[in-house]
Amino acid sequence: MSAVDGMDEQKWPDAVWLVRHGQSAGNVARDAAEAAALHFIDIEWRDVDTPLSSLGCAQADALGRWFAAMPAAEQPSVVLTSPYARARATAERLVAGLAERDGLVFHQDERLREKEFGILDRLTKTGIVHKYPELAEQRRHVGKFYFRPPGGESWCDVILRLRSVIETVTREYRRERVLIVSHQVIVNCFRYLLERLDEQRILAIDRAADVPNCSVTSYAFDRSLGRRGKLAARLTNFVAPLEAAHAPITAEPDVPAAAKP
Repeated sequence: MSAVDGMDEQKWPDAVWLVRHGQSAGNVARDAAEAAALHFIDIEWRDVDTPLSSLGCAQADALGRWFAAMPAAEQPSVVLTSPYARARATAERLVAGLAERDGLVFHQDERLREKEFGILDRLTKTGIVHKYPELAEQRRHVGKFYFRPPGGESWCDVILRLRSVIETVTREYRRERVLIVSHQVIVNCFRYLLERLDEQRILAIDRAADVPNCSVTSYAFDRSLGRRGKLAARLTNFVAPLEAAHAPITAEPDVPAAAKP
């Protein structure tokens, strides 16, 4: 390969879609606990095992029809999903109607898992302030980007593991069309990396609105950007397929309420 050919070689996939899972039973339980001013979110499953709600299934099916309506040559060719039940079930529903299902690459990747909350897991905002007031104060002082609860992760920790996901994608799936199904914080941390944001800008995006369930944030390869081309943002928190199917839009955070400034 000549030096010129090497400079022209495409590093990125042709397209990347970031999708947050459909509404989960955990979202519903968290809302009920917050409304009742409880300290603890009463849910029977581990976070990894929390399933989609019936509405979450309908949301995933609606978005799946949107993907299936694309020309076959534009549909996802690779699907990477968090191993958490709600994300995996969403991914399975999204690809159910694709034209090239037999040749589809479908992988679970633990690096796409939900942000880990450590000892704050299953606590409401009220519960965190009541049980761990010193941690609530530390988080307020440090900020959510760098604050790591005992046994849990900061946003920086999540970003570190996602950097290795991007390395895998550029090594193994260039020129492919990659669908990534994961969680709210994961979508925003991918945006931080792919759009080359900083702490202030990504946290402003996070404060402005939660990522809707089964929304699409997408990127397409643009050869005119940089020396060898880059991914360019196309859609952000796109929910039109759900609206067209009359599937209610939900945007409850997965994280404990205290993690939202």
